[in-house]
Amino acid sequence: MYIISTFQYSSHLELAISGLEQRGIARGKILAVPLDKRVDKRKLFDTIRQSDGVSLFDLSVILGTIFMLFGVIYGFILEWGPIIWGLIGLIAGSVLGFIIDLFHTKNWIQRPKAGDKTAEVVIIVNCDRNQVEMAESILWNNMALGVGLLDRGEDK
Repeated sequence: MYIISTFQYSSHLELAISGLEQRGIARGKILAVPLDKRVDKRKLFDTIRQSDGVSLFDLSVILGTIFMLFGVIYGFILEWGPIIWGLIGLIAGSVLGFIIDLFHTKNWIQRPKAGDKTAEVVIIVNCDRNQVEMAESILWNNMALGVGLLDRGEDK
């Protein structure tokens, strides 16, 4: 039987491994694999194959529409007319919205998230059927993020 669990890299991980060893599971039957964190920066612009759900064009469309509306309304009073002032308002609002979104998104990408976790470690324990409950309880009691059981159907 294989028990697979994930941990944050912390002292709870060390306590879980030493607890398993103290309860009779040999060190050679415990495998711990640290997972690497992503180190490349997130991109500002989306591609066809990758999107992070953050759009730089929402605010530019909203402000472009609002400024265009005001340009058309006040264009009846101003010298160049409503069409020219509507286009000027559209361009000015779109550029302003894009710049605001760009600075906001850059700050959002660079700032660390409160929910960011440290690197995770995957632990695979090879144990007998009579040790499964004990091993699972040790893993859960030491703050495992998740525990799974794989039964290969091989009795020893």
